Amino acid sequence: MPEGHTIHRLAAQHRSLLAGRRVTVSSPQGRFATGAALLSGAVLADTEAYGKHLFHHYESGRTLHVHLGLYGVFSDGEAPTPPPVGQVRLRLETERHWIDLRGPAACELLDDPDALRGRLGADPLRDDADLDAAYARIRHSTTPLAALLLDQSTVAGPGLVYVSEVLFRAGIPPTRTGRLLTPVQWGDLWLDLRELMKEGVSRGRIDTVHSQHMPEAMGRAPRVDRHGGEVYVYRRAGQPCLICGTEIQRSGLAGRNSYWCPTCQPS
Repeated sequence: MPEGHTIHRLAAQHRSLLAGRRVTVSSPQGRFATGAALLSGAVLADTEAYGKHLFHHYESGRTLHVHLGLYGVFSDGEAPTPPPVGQVRLRLETERHWIDLRGPAACELLDDPDALRGRLGADPLRDDADLDAAYARIRHSTTPLAALLLDQSTVAGPGLVYVSEVLFRAGIPPTRTGRLLTPVQWGDLWLDLRELMKEGVSRGRIDTVHSQHMPEAMGRAPRVDRHGGEVYVYRRAGQPCLICGTEIQRSGLAGRNSYWCPTCQPS
């Protein structure tokens, strides 16, 4: 599932391609035909990303909400628009560009976007994020930190890659309970997560290792993985830690895999 940096990149891209323009909206697949008909011909006022949710706000007052889920993907190009290929749930067109959406978990019109925003936690990539509210949920909880940070009602946007990596960089094991996280540790975690995700927006991939641990600095082969760039622990179980050489561990936690270094992240 795409993490929050991808959704913020999409929001910026869609804003640059469509904002201020009248958009023709269709659903070649047919599953969003009613909603497409209500949107078509309206001017896109702005786009917005909140966590893993993408919003298109139209001057007509309607809001399109997209959640990519595990399989959703956007594609785009310059006019003329090609014939649809595959199961295109949503097609957006202007005289200059087109955008197609396939396989989303959600593609819908929202009467009240604030109701959805109200269910989401603090997004590290938004300037209006309430990190104090997020910490208030964390500091009273006996739930492991990794699970709390993956809970989109606490922190919106990070997925398993960012959560695994930011905990490693902080030297905190994923199993430590929320109530043991100090205010200083939370502040440092938040700032690091925010900076890492901003870099993800800029680069279009997730890189979390410091310059001295990059392949060229260490004389090692680059990481090859469909999930992105250079990382310390994510999907590196059984491999040596880039800092101390200890074997990276993996175990189940809250229905997900958890990755950590037992030396760099002592219990």
